Order: sequence, then C-alpha cells, then structure tokens
Amino acid sequence: MTVVQLLLFAKAPVPGRVKTRMCPPCTPTQAAAVAAAALADTITAVAATPASLRTLVVCGSMSPPAGWAVAHQRGGGLGERLANAFADTSVPGAASLLVGMDTPQVTPQLLADVAGQLDRADAVLGPAVDGGWWVLALRDPSHAHVLADVVMSTSDTGARTVAALRERGLAVALAPLLRDVDTAADAWAVAQGCPDGRFAGAVRWHVPQPARMAARPIRVRSPSGRGAR
Repeated sequence: MTVVQLLLFAKAPVPGRVKTRMCPPCTPTQAAAVAAAALADTITAVAATPASLRTLVVCGSMSPPAGWAVAHQRGGGLGERLANAFADTSVPGAASLLVGMDTPQVTPQLLADVAGQLDRADAVLGPAVDGGWWVLALRDPSHAHVLADVVMSTSDTGARTVAALRERGLAVALAPLLRDVDTAADAWAVAQGCPDGRFAGAVRWHVPQPARMAARPIRVRSPSGRGAR
C-alpha cells in the first residue's frame, strides 16, 4: 500500500483577497465568510482521511490545525506555487496528494479513493467542471515540477496537466469530476450537493440566491447549528 501525505493548498480567508469572482453579488466580507466555511469543511475532510502526514500549504497568515505541518506558498504564478508546494513538502518514501479549498464537497472516502489509485497509477488527477483540476496525487512528488510550465486557470488546464505528466511517461488515472467554487452560482450549485456542511450554511446566509433557484431552497444548518431554510 502506498504511503501518502495530504497537502491542503489554501489561502487565508481575508476579505478582498479570496473569492473575488463572487463579488458581486457578494461583498468582500461575505465572500470571505464563504471561503472560510469552505476551508473549514475541507480541513475536516482531510483530517478524517488516513495519511502519514497532513500539511497546510498556505498563502497568507494562518495557523495550521493541531497536529498538522505548515508550509508557505512561494513563487509567482499558480503553476509555480503548486510545483513548489509539492517540492517543499516532499517526504522520502511518501506520495503526495494535494487538494485545494474550492471543493468543500470532498469527503474522506473520496480522498482515500484517490490515494488508493496510486497503488496502480503514477499520478491521479481530478478534473473540474471548468476545465481545471481539484486534486492531484503523485507517487513521486518530484514530477510536480511540470506544473510550473502548465498554463493555469483555463478551460484546458486539466487536459494540459495530464498531457504534461504523460509526456514524462507517467500512468495517469482520473478521479471523479467535481465542480469547484469560483462564482456565486457555483456556490449555490455545490451547496445543494452537500447541504449539511458549514459551507452550505455560509452560502445560505451570505450569498444572494439566484432568482432561477429561488423555488428550490436547500436545507442547511444556520450558524447557530439549528436547521434552516
């Protein structure tokens, strides 16, 4: 069985610096509250997933959860920062699985399944609906240096990443397709699929509901912990 460490690639939820594509309709403070909830749910999922080590790879000032290691993002563009995240946290004999904070619907079972695919594949990539990717697991983290040359945040970033890894002779498996949260519409769509988490509660309280979805409320937990509609 492959020994796997988990990396959570995250940004401190500071108003005006996170989820800016949600503004409008959200204010920067509302968008930051949604980001904080998404991060909290992702931390919970990562914490409950079997791993040899868990590391918060953070942009900004933020303390890691108890028992986690911490590394700081470095580099210019996103591709370079991702490549450095793998390089800076590499542990001899361990594979690395990196997930971001934009898919709060992830579960421990889903992450464990991705890690398990490394028993048969050199890399596992989870494609995102927008053409990017939400998770990347590498049996040998040194191969992540190819990310520095992949154009990020485009409709074919996922395909380009797979191609770059396969050009190195790696066997690449695919994880399930997920929708990441960039816009207010994304937030409502993802919240419908995980209605019991903190993220869904934050969406209900902080994100104006699109008119076309007004007739389809979701059941969420209010910040006080009571169910609400």
